[in-house]
Amino acid sequence: MANEAAHTKGANPLENRPLIVVGAGGCGLVAALAAALRGQRVLILEKAPEPGGNTALSTGLIPAAGTRFQRKAGTLDDTPELMTEDIFKKNGYQSDPDLTTLLCEGSAALVEWLVDEVGFELVCYTDFLYPGQSRFRMHGPPRGYGTALVDQLEQAVRGAEGIELRTSTPVEGLVWDGSRVTGVRTDAGEITADAVILALNGFAANSEMVEEYLGPEVAGALYFGAPGNTGEGIRWGTALGAATEHMCAYQGHGSVAVPDGPLVTWGLVTNGALIVNNRGRRFGCETRGYSEFAAEVLAQPGEEAWEIFDQQVYDASRGTRFEEVIEASKVVQASTVEKLANSLGLPADELRATMANVSEVILGKDEDCYGRTKFKDTPLEAPFYGVRVRGALFHTQGGLKVDSSARVLDPSQKPIAGLYAGGGTAVGVSGRGADGYLAGNGLLAAVGLGKTAGEAAVKDAEAIDHHGG
Repeated sequence: MANEAAHTKGANPLENRPLIVVGAGGCGLVAALAAALRGQRVLILEKAPEPGGNTALSTGLIPAAGTRFQRKAGTLDDTPELMTEDIFKKNGYQSDPDLTTLLCEGSAALVEWLVDEVGFELVCYTDFLYPGQSRFRMHGPPRGYGTALVDQLEQAVRGAEGIELRTSTPVEGLVWDGSRVTGVRTDAGEITADAVILALNGFAANSEMVEEYLGPEVAGALYFGAPGNTGEGIRWGTALGAATEHMCAYQGHGSVAVPDGPLVTWGLVTNGALIVNNRGRRFGCETRGYSEFAAEVLAQPGEEAWEIFDQQVYDASRGTRFEEVIEASKVVQASTVEKLANSLGLPADELRATMANVSEVILGKDEDCYGRTKFKDTPLEAPFYGVRVRGALFHTQGGLKVDSSARVLDPSQKPIAGLYAGGGTAVGVSGRGADGYLAGNGLLAAVGLGKTAGEAAVKDAEAIDHHGG
């Protein structure tokens, strides 16, 4: 058993709490709220100076099927079954069926719980369909992105009775008494608890783990996530004999502005943008998805690419995270293809030929050699725009295996007593590799398993008390 992960009871505990949540990202904050609303006292421990983690860096969009917010926005025919099938189609039916079904079936109740019980403001966005989503089902704050979601969560946590949030308080390991997890270890001493929820993110900021599980190419990519995602939650669990699953899974992104941001929303592609390499040539079907396209960008000369679009795409993308790219002066404008190519350092003849070929496809005179079927309705027209981009690693999707109550499991499917997990610490619903990531999978698993873990920890504690265990 690794020393960093757990040790037997012996030292005098610093204090005692019924429930400890490790990590104050979306998963941890939701888990604490779910438990507190059932009358449980909760201590949240976060190693960073502020809560948020990867949730704060995200789009802040939670997919959910069958909500009243969808119906208000005009989507009347979405169901959990459709949502489940979209996830399975994207990941090749590799994700755990029970976990995938659990998260999809509970998604509408989760979003409406955040509004009705926690006090959130959420709307259903209908600006564009993300690749792989068959319905408009992305729910997020009416203004802002992941930071706005975290702000609402933090406000709710700080206003909730029975929750204490401590930032700049790293956990060093779990306390194990030989039969169950009984608390955590900090540099100030042990804090005992009836249960612990691991709500840390994954290991994308740990280059050694990334190289081990995702390979050297991904390890060499730009990391565009929170710095605290170093994988200790997964290591603590495995030190206690926990099973892991899909450790090779991750979310990449093929469109981060060179050299280090901001993110260029994939809405540009959905609205009709093309992506070319430094030879001015397309190299894949851009609408496959932004996660898997990261590897295709990384495989190009210089590990970078250029998004090419026109005024219609530019205008259609306003009011989204594209505004950050404009404000960062990363968008180049030109009146002709030749001037755009010169400004971007691309060969004009090749870029012109690429755009002419796409025009032929749009006009129905040719088929796209990469299988892309959704472009603009009309050929790209002057003025033209371009953004230089690179591929990046956002977060990992593999982790500890959990059951439908978010309890951490050993290889025989037996729960490890007193231990729950969600967020990037638990395996998500993206299958293996990068191809299976569907937009929103990360937040769906984070907040969905967070709520599940918080409620299950209270229920299990009540059952133990009732039976005198």
